[in-house]
Amino acid sequence: MLQCVNVGPYLVVPDLAANGKVQVASRHHDGPPTALAIIPDILTRMTRPGVLCRLALTGLLASFCFCSATFRLDLYVSLSGSSTSAFLKDPVWRMTILNGASPRPAREYAHSTPLRWDRSPEDIRSESERLVNSVKEVYDEIGRLRVDAVCVENTLRALANVKMDYAVRRHALDFPQYVSPCQAVRSASVEADRRLCDFDVELSMRDDVFLRIAALQKTLPENVSAEEKRFLERLVSSGRRNGLHLSADTREKIKRKSKLISELSIEFNKNLNEDNTFLLFSEKQLGRYTHTNTHTHTHTHTHGTLTNPHPKDGMAENFLSGLDVDEASGLYKVTLAYPHYFPVMKRCRHPETRRRMETAFHSRCKEANTLILERLVALRAEVASLLGFSCHADYVLEVNVAKDATNVDAFLNALQEILEPVGAQERKYMLALKKQECLRSGRRFDGRLNAWDLPFYMAQVERRGFAVDKDKLLEYFPLDAVTEGLLGIYQDLLGLRFGRVRAAPVWHQDVQVYVAHDGDTGEEMGRFYLDLHPREGKYGHAACFSLQPGCEGPGGGRRLPVAALVANFTRPAAGLPSLLQHHEVETYFHEFGHVMHEICSKATFSEFSGTLVETDFVEVPSQVLENWAWEKEPLRRMSRHYKDGSAIPEALLDKLIASRVANTGLMNLRQVVLSKADQLLHTGAGADSASVYAKLCQDILGVPATEGTNMLASFGHLAGGYDGQYYSYLWSEVYSTDIYFSRFKKEGIFNPEVGKEYRRVILEAGGSADGTDLLKRFLGRAPRQDAFFHCKGLTGPSDAQL
Repeated sequence: MLQCVNVGPYLVVPDLAANGKVQVASRHHDGPPTALAIIPDILTRMTRPGVLCRLALTGLLASFCFCSATFRLDLYVSLSGSSTSAFLKDPVWRMTILNGASPRPAREYAHSTPLRWDRSPEDIRSESERLVNSVKEVYDEIGRLRVDAVCVENTLRALANVKMDYAVRRHALDFPQYVSPCQAVRSASVEADRRLCDFDVELSMRDDVFLRIAALQKTLPENVSAEEKRFLERLVSSGRRNGLHLSADTREKIKRKSKLISELSIEFNKNLNEDNTFLLFSEKQLGRYTHTNTHTHTHTHTHGTLTNPHPKDGMAENFLSGLDVDEASGLYKVTLAYPHYFPVMKRCRHPETRRRMETAFHSRCKEANTLILERLVALRAEVASLLGFSCHADYVLEVNVAKDATNVDAFLNALQEILEPVGAQERKYMLALKKQECLRSGRRFDGRLNAWDLPFYMAQVERRGFAVDKDKLLEYFPLDAVTEGLLGIYQDLLGLRFGRVRAAPVWHQDVQVYVAHDGDTGEEMGRFYLDLHPREGKYGHAACFSLQPGCEGPGGGRRLPVAALVANFTRPAAGLPSLLQHHEVETYFHEFGHVMHEICSKATFSEFSGTLVETDFVEVPSQVLENWAWEKEPLRRMSRHYKDGSAIPEALLDKLIASRVANTGLMNLRQVVLSKADQLLHTGAGADSASVYAKLCQDILGVPATEGTNMLASFGHLAGGYDGQYYSYLWSEVYSTDIYFSRFKKEGIFNPEVGKEYRRVILEAGGSADGTDLLKRFLGRAPRQDAFFHCKGLTGPSDAQL
């Protein structure tokens, strides 16, 4: 745990004049500190390996609190110099990483609206109406201005301020639908989202405001900043993209259809969030593993030498002990939440159990959401046609780096061509594994890979082809250690400092709140929430939610950004801590990259804050940091055995890192399938979504979709802002790997100068400049694809530019 420095009544007065003594003082409001204690010779007590800290004789900070009957000191060392692992002996001492000056409050910064999470359903409803009325009033004022009287202050700045206020107040109302433990609050939040999305459409169709924005663009003074000019251009462009230059009759059609699109998108995601499907299984059906005979078999295959073809597969005891038991039947209740679904799909040796799980998982909300999705696709096509575009994909891509569907199609086709031979080899090997498994178990071999086979045999490839012991690996990634290491890595790399905020209001007792400071100046930069465990009604995936933009507010003072990382990592259970699979560690790094994009924002306008960039660029900052989850030093920093704190064995690390290229063909072909399904749906006027997905699975992946399912009905991206744009994950990965290998891998993955430059050029800019321009500035050239193919273990077009 990180303890926030300088929070509460405690202040530390550095005093290193005599053998590293530290004076801890009490701060009474703004009065002078009163000495409480001297802790002598503190640096000499660092005797046991523990949490990383940095040492040098430039200053030392500490804060403390009482925890039960135990005196605890959270020690903060704010220094430069070499890294040393250390842990102070009892009483209970904890250490954390800090680099730079002591933190201080941000004088010109303020949270515009106190973030509170105790609103009742009625509070949410009434606040929604107040928000609508207050924002509408500002728009009305702008709409009443004489066209010849518009200026930067009464139009551009007025819109900037109201958009910022709207974003802050709105997020406090629509975010609870994803995280609140109260179903009534979630429902009220969904209704508020519906009301506000409807209002969004009304605002976007204000032709009176658009007329004044367009007039301002014609008379814009020369002394405006580049970001002000970009903001105005964005407003004018958005107005035209909303059809405000078209006839009143056409605008009304667009408005009506756009409102329906918003309503259906909310309903689609609400259905997924509220889904609580579970299946019942016996212990035999889940196949708890037992140790097999220990003699070793060796087989040669296309990936190398296969050893020990009978590893300890099946569900581990700690998985079963964490399941609820159905009182009526005595069977285990297995939900479709990630911490249940993926372990079963990867570990259970009974194909019928996996079939039932996969069928249920890809049938979630199938009837309702299939109808919604296909109606959404048709409505989007209709709106795009009214706006003069050939298809919805071309409409959304116009403002992306890719620009149009033709470029996206060419990108996906080129990638598919390179991946297909690799995928064919991987399927051939997996079929050999399946045949061997069928012979061992006495089951009939059907000669094909099914959708419920794929996760299981992918896991087998990692175990057998790369000898990665996932059970052993799991023991070295307790959530606390991963969080501690992750925060430390981001701090060191980006020149930041994080502290735990103990008394902040939260929506659930699991949630933790942190404050971020600049490591050099001590300036407060923002706050973030970590909500990491599943619960009923909670958002079922992993995502970063922006709760407050980081931008300039009225009067020139900055508003601090706030973000929330929501995930679904296994809960502590049966005496075990929360233990993460390595892919979950990678996901954690990915989503925290989005958090840092939000927190580091230095944009002037809320429209450009944090992750408000081109959709095919937004994943770049999150994907860049995924690479640290595949390097030895970062892995050591965020791992320790949950029992004795021992380091992860070197041999296990080597095998894990080597396994990065395992299944690279099929994993990336699946991304091509999803990207192409999205493109096919959104380049036509309508389609049978289940048939589209099934055909692509068979043609590209070579693995048929399970009959009667429709994966796209539970594919939240298609109703969550990635419609026509799911290709962005692969497109962004080209950029992110180029950044990583060309700068960080080359100049040092913990090089603070490169890290700070990355923060300054990429993260702080947000959407205030085009993504390609930011890339060129950081790379010193146009981005290339060769690093992407190298990372995947593939041979691609060397030096090809994107």
